[in-house]
Amino acid sequence: MPSKETLFALSLFPYLGFLWFLTRSGKMPRLALIGFYMTLVFVAVTIPAGIYAQVAYGEQLANVDWLHGSAEFFLTLSNILIVLGFREAIIQHKRSSF
Repeated sequence: MPSKETLFALSLFPYLGFLWFLTRSGKMPRLALIGFYMTLVFVAVTIPAGIYAQVAYGEQLANVDWLHGSAEFFLTLSNILIVLGFREAIIQHKRSSF
């Protein structure tokens, strides 16, 4: 059975495909699209943070609160951008319907 690290790395390819199609469609609200791309920033921050937690503290990232919280901030930010992007699109759609 593949390791969790291998599965994690492989999971990036479908997500990159998702982003490619989403971007190419031109139908995604811009702010939401930025939020989906911010998820990659979260991944890019989480990997070195996890390595640092292991090397510096001998712990998993989840056990080093300040480091884990700092990494999770990027996931929270991406979620907020996605929600605000769709909210904006809904408001614009309602305005154009009247």
